Amino acid sequence: MSSPPAGVLRAFGVEGPARALAGGRGTSWLAGGLVLKPEAGPVVEELDGLRSGGFRLAAPARTRDGSFACEGWSATRWVAGAEADYAQESTWRDILAAGRAFHRAVAHVRRPGFLAARQDWWARGDRAAWGERSVRFRPEFAGVASWLAGALAPLGEPQLVHADLTQNVLFAPGLPPAIIDISPYWRPAAYAEGVVVADALCWHDARASLLEAVGVSVPAVARALLFRMATTNERDDVPDVRDEARRYERAAAAIGR
Repeated sequence: MSSPPAGVLRAFGVEGPARALAGGRGTSWLAGGLVLKPEAGPVVEELDGLRSGGFRLAAPARTRDGSFACEGWSATRWVAGAEADYAQESTWRDILAAGRAFHRAVAHVRRPGFLAARQDWWARGDRAAWGERSVRFRPEFAGVASWLAGALAPLGEPQLVHADLTQNVLFAPGLPPAIIDISPYWRPAAYAEGVVVADALCWHDARASLLEAVGVSVPAVARALLFRMATTNERDDVPDVRDEARRYERAAAAIGR
């Protein structure tokens, strides 16, 4: 991916050259204390200047003229930190604690208008998981999807949530955890917590006991697994559908299938 153009850097008040960062699907660039990404999606403007407690936030940055985007690029403040060891149960507890602090801090934020217009894989998978659009699952997913649908229950009132916390909470010695790359959805906070546990079960070999250890309910994880699986179902670039199906089956077994 090409680095941000000089005009974009000038617009955000930083100078190049920009340095490519690991992660972020290979599209993140660091320059002058900002992390710039192309086509990152609309910014939740209310996060600019958000007062936080219990976490640090990679807050959105404005251009010199007050905009949150320039030529398709957006930027957030760089924050120090690295991913923790996902093999440790304490890591999941810390990620969820940071997420809970963030969701308390944004509970007052109104629903962003752009959410209704999103049509990416994740938005379509989310709507399918909440029964807002019909979906026909691939044969590899159909059995698990049917069981998950029967394990659903109300999760509370919707609010702005970050529904992709798992690899977007960074840790640094002596500092609160840092939350980056906000994936905004208008759902109950328990749903975002369920996504964390679903990710742990599917891709990080977490034990079934994690749910009880971190206080996340089976219905929350079931809804999150349905979201992840519906998103995979939407994609046309999955290299091994059977492997994905096995992961969802294992996670469903962990929560009681």
